[in-house]
Amino acid sequence: MTDQTNAGNAIKDPQDWTTGDQPATGAQESYLRTLATEAHEDVPDGLTKADASRKIDELQEKTGRGA
Repeated sequence: MTDQTNAGNAIKDPQDWTTGDQPATGAQESYLRTLATEAHEDVPDGLTKADASRKIDELQEKTGRGA
């Protein structure tokens, strides 16, 4: 079993979030700006919560913060 399987409902794919289509939170946007600066990337405006979560995962992987 993976950690995600053991977590039950605690971890969901962002596409399955009921609020995933709402605008990204201020905390997500702030963290995205931090990660994007470290990764030397731009972050598009107007991301949804789900899109922001996926971008955070991507940038954490790229910057090594997700390790």
